[in-house]
Amino acid sequence: MRYFGLIGFPLYVSFSRDYFTNFFRQEKIAAQYDLYPLNDIGEFPALIQKRPLSGLNVTIPYKQLVMPYLDELDETAAAIGAVNVIKFIREAGQNNGNIRLKGYNSDVIGFSDSIRPFLQKHHTKALILGTGGASKAVDYGLRQLGLQTHFVSRQSTETRYGYEDLTKDIMQYYQVIVNTTPLGMSPNTETCPDIPYELLNDQHLLYDVVYTPEETLFLTKGREQGCVVVNGLEMLYGQARAAWKIWND
Repeated sequence: MRYFGLIGFPLYVSFSRDYFTNFFRQEKIAAQYDLYPLNDIGEFPALIQKRPLSGLNVTIPYKQLVMPYLDELDETAAAIGAVNVIKFIREAGQNNGNIRLKGYNSDVIGFSDSIRPFLQKHHTKALILGTGGASKAVDYGLRQLGLQTHFVSRQSTETRYGYEDLTKDIMQYYQVIVNTTPLGMSPNTETCPDIPYELLNDQHLLYDVVYTPEETLFLTKGREQGCVVVNGLEMLYGQARAAWKIWND
């Protein structure tokens, strides 16, 4: 039996557990996927001693905080500065003994593959809402796809817009907007990023990394303005497939 799981907090819902549980059942793979809500990242060392894990996914808020606990990062994860997949590398014959932990980022694969079909020639610049671990993968993916990016956070800095800075000119200039915050995620479905939705039009592409509910308030407001809207479900499928490949290489 091989053991996998997800660390994060809180873990209200888990696409990953459902996806991998169904995958293991369909493919008749002797493996189990569990949720490991950690109140603090300091609980991580104790967790990995509990059972002979083969791999973990990482979600909010630990995609950056887990990095000091890892022995190695792959090139993409190092460039992004965030990890959502951990591979447990054991010497032959070892269980929980001599383990090396290597961090990867499969979010960027899932995101890039899922947004690429919706990008048009006029989509050359993007606003990224939020500055957490998911935002780093989104930024990396968009730049790899040739777009210029700018972050938006609650407080403006020399390098980031605040939400109050989003003028008509900025909203017309940046026609791809990606929400990487948890705003709108179940059960808090009445929330959304505080952008001027009335300035959106049919030239805008709105992408939400949140996947539950299927259409967040952010996407609903965009659709009402004529925008093309995309949720994060395909990103999740893509990152999950990439994670499984990483764990088995």
